Amino acid sequence: MVKKNQTLGEFIIENQAAFPYSSGELSRLIRSIRLAAKVVNHEVNKAGLVDILGLHGETNVQGEDQQKLDVYANEKFIQTLINREIVCGIASEENDDFITISGKNNDNKNKYVVLMDPLDGSSNIDVNVSVGTIFSIYRRVTPIGTPVTAEDFLQPGNKQVAAGYIIYGTSTMLVYTTGCGVNGFTLNPALGSWYLSHPDMKFPESGKIYSINEGNYVHFPEGVKKYIKYCQEEQEDRPYTSRYIGSMVSDIHRNMIKGGIFIYPKSSKANNGKLRLLYECNPMAFIVEQAGGKASNGYQRILDIQPKKLHERAPFFCGSKKMVEKAEAFMEEFSS
Repeated sequence: MVKKNQTLGEFIIENQAAFPYSSGELSRLIRSIRLAAKVVNHEVNKAGLVDILGLHGETNVQGEDQQKLDVYANEKFIQTLINREIVCGIASEENDDFITISGKNNDNKNKYVVLMDPLDGSSNIDVNVSVGTIFSIYRRVTPIGTPVTAEDFLQPGNKQVAAGYIIYGTSTMLVYTTGCGVNGFTLNPALGSWYLSHPDMKFPESGKIYSINEGNYVHFPEGVKKYIKYCQEEQEDRPYTSRYIGSMVSDIHRNMIKGGIFIYPKSSKANNGKLRLLYECNPMAFIVEQAGGKASNGYQRILDIQPKKLHERAPFFCGSKKMVEKAEAFMEEFSS
């Protein structure tokens, strides 16, 4: 039974039986992510007071400029997961390849791999806009006791056993699912504890908000352009309100609470879209579906896509179910 204001630790213990392959290992993994999130949150809150704003001076595997906080968050999450000896492999948006974890006390015996975007929306940190961390957890498919391979990470999103995000904003929240609904926990910075503040989170079936970077309008497919015009029409239930933060975690978090759709489509500048299937689309799609929403690439369910490479990109439509279905109808009607 969900009890509002119980701690995350209490919630994990009480609901452990509902976790897939319940053995305690997944519970420990969630607690490790909780710890790393507190460390990163502390550093995010010091931004502006210490030398952690701005560019790091290097680019990641996608050719994007890394922010100092990107690198810091990436190192802290990887370090925490390795030190706790709780996973057998890690893949990060910031790393060229996956990390195999083995050593004196970890002979590849652990069952889970973690994929993550350590700091989504990090370009916003310099202007004090909310950013987030996204994580995805799979049970390995290669034999336990052997080093992980790419096969363990290149699983479709429907094989996830848990996924979540941390949003670092006016308050810091950890929102996650293990396939039994979505629950949100707010950090009390004075105590360092996470408390259940948003039990059983649900997307409204429809909403009034559409979130898309309209600055790229001329580069969008015709179906997306038509849907935007539909959102702007003067009708009994429209126009909708345009709200775009530029941090996917923040945009989707708001839309889950208020009702809305988030779209990052392919374009003439990015034929496969910009968002990463494994680190962003799959975990957010799992959360969205568990909250009663819908997530697709405009034509196909995101969670059914078979990944072919670690840093694969995909168009992304997610949010309130009726709004996503309407956008899909426009994509189908105006597909080239």
